[in-house]
Amino acid sequence: MSEVFSTRTAEPAVQGVEDFDLARARDGDDDAFTRLVRPLQRELHAHCYRMLGSAHDADDALQEALLRAWRGLARFEGRSSLRSWLYTVATRTCLDAVETRGRRALPVDLGPSSDRVVVGDVPLTEVAWLGPYPDAGLADGPAGPGARYEQREAVELAFVAALQHLPGNQRAALLLFEVLGFSAAEIAAMMDTSATSVNSALARARRVVAERVPSLTQQRTLRRIGDARVREVVAGYSAALERGDADALVALLTEDVTWSMPPLGHWYRGIEAVTDFAVRIPLTGCGSWRHLPTGANGQPGVGCYLWDDEAGAHLGWAVDVLTLRGGRIAEVTSFLGSGHFAGFGLPDALP
Repeated sequence: MSEVFSTRTAEPAVQGVEDFDLARARDGDDDAFTRLVRPLQRELHAHCYRMLGSAHDADDALQEALLRAWRGLARFEGRSSLRSWLYTVATRTCLDAVETRGRRALPVDLGPSSDRVVVGDVPLTEVAWLGPYPDAGLADGPAGPGARYEQREAVELAFVAALQHLPGNQRAALLLFEVLGFSAAEIAAMMDTSATSVNSALARARRVVAERVPSLTQQRTLRRIGDARVREVVAGYSAALERGDADALVALLTEDVTWSMPPLGHWYRGIEAVTDFAVRIPLTGCGSWRHLPTGANGQPGVGCYLWDDEAGAHLGWAVDVLTLRGGRIAEVTSFLGSGHFAGFGLPDALP
């Protein structure tokens, strides 16, 4: 089978060309199969991320799902749409992965915040960490007529982190119903269960998510703040770090701000603790910074680059995802590691 993962997006054909390609794909034409699935790949990839909490795991799951679909295409009888069938395959693939890999976490899930800076914090390699998701290509609006969440709302950090506290079947039911707009009957068929079981899973999942996700989503917050203020906050945050300006940074933060840095386990809550950390570590203890704005999880983000003497350049260090409230930064989640950069289209280094 030829490589089918692509960043292209389009509306899927329903008849005509799709029927022709479906017949050819069943006869073993992998190019026809690629044409069939390409328009749906981006939304399927986002679904896999919501299920698994990692863009890298989503890559693997989507490739495995498409391979399963390719091998099982002869069993697709056309009783449902091709989109529904592919979501069935992708969801079952993700449920298999959930069983073997468990849930992903953020530092706030592991223990209380630290009151003072922890110098020499080391990565916790035994923890499966939640990862960031690039905004590029995310569709606006719901993916189905019955969907409650916008596509960008459904990748916000708070929402994806809350999903990780659900068992796989509840996670899948919530996403298929609330994000993608499938009916309980359709989900029951996808998951080989009853509509009663689906409705029960939905009720339990909604309770958990409601407890963990703010009532005001980042999408609504960002619309209230306005693009100009969002750009101003991102630029001010970047400039303050590059200048080592603690006062300018603090002026951008809420009183109850949090800062976490997966894969480091310690995290900070409140302006005093966050200021202590910021002054001791990024502002004075790391060296020269450079930054590029980006978009992550439907939220403003920043690619952070730290000077490396040996390389003679600023190298990719972290992708910071900013959660805003009232025109200020309420959360900084710094996803450490240059491995995140390629997915965001960020360069490996800056001068």
